[in-house]
Amino acid sequence: MSDRIRLEALASFLKAKRAGIKPQAVGLPAGIRRRTPGLRREEVAQLANVSATWYTWLEQGRDIHVSSQVLESIAGALLLTADERDYIFGLAFGHHAGTGGGGLKLEEAELKLSPSLQRILTELRYCPTIISDRHCHIVGWNEAAAHVFVDFKAIPYAERNLIRLLFTRKELRSLAVNWETFVEGYLAIFRTYYGQYVGDDWYDHFIGEMSRLHPEFETLWQRSQVSRSPEVTIEFRHSKTSKMLFALTSFQVLGTVDLRCTVYTPVEESGTEEKLRRLLGTS
Repeated sequence: MSDRIRLEALASFLKAKRAGIKPQAVGLPAGIRRRTPGLRREEVAQLANVSATWYTWLEQGRDIHVSSQVLESIAGALLLTADERDYIFGLAFGHHAGTGGGGLKLEEAELKLSPSLQRILTELRYCPTIISDRHCHIVGWNEAAAHVFVDFKAIPYAERNLIRLLFTRKELRSLAVNWETFVEGYLAIFRTYYGQYVGDDWYDHFIGEMSRLHPEFETLWQRSQVSRSPEVTIEFRHSKTSKMLFALTSFQVLGTVDLRCTVYTPVEESGTEEKLRRLLGTS
C-alpha cells in the first residue's frame, strides 16, 4: 500500500465515522440548520483539542505529522472501538508494513494445515468451521461447512477467496436470510487485515477489482466497519433443511502464519444440530 493510498484510506474512514455520530452522543446540540450528516469537522477538532485546519488536512489525506497522543484524542472524539482505534493507528503510522511469510504470495501457494488444526476441524463435527488466511483465502474446512455452504474442494484454490465467493456464488447469496449483514461481518474482519498489513499491495488490487466487478462490494466496503471478531447469530435458509440458526465465533490461530478460525455453532433448542446431523447422514 503506497503512502498516498494509506492516507486516503485513513481519510475516508475518518469521514465515514464522523458522519455516523449524532451530535447528542458527544454532548453537542442537534441544531435545526445542520446540513452535515453526523458531526462537522470543526466539532471533531474541538472535541479532540486540535485545530480545525489540521483536522481538515487529515481528512483530505494530506501527508502531515500525526502523534500518537493526537490520534488517541481523535479516536476518543469519534467514539472509536478498540479495533477501530488499532485500524487508524495502522494506517497513520504504517504498522506491520511487511507482508510476512518470507515473501510468499499467499494467493499463489496453498497452505497446509498442521495436524492439530486438521484434528480440530474434524472434532467440530456438527459446527461448520472454516479456516482462512489474512487475505480471507480459505485454506481449511470441515465436512459440515462443505454441506452448509458449498463444496470448497470443487473450487480451484486460486478462486477460493471467501470475500469473492460471497459475491459470486448464488448458493451463498441465497443462504443467509440477511445477506448484507452476513457479508458485513466478513468485511469488518477483512478491514482489520487491510489496516494491519499496510505493506501488502495485494489488498489494494483486490479491493479495486471487487469494486469494479461488484458495485455492492463498494457500497458495503464504504460503510467502514471494523471488527476482529464479531459475534452474531446468523439465520440460514438452507435448500435441504430450511431454517438453521448459528452463533458465529471467529478467532485468530496463533502460529507463524496469520490464520483465522470461523466457527458456526448451532443455537441450542433451535433444531439446527438435528438438521445438520440429517444433512451429514449421521442421524
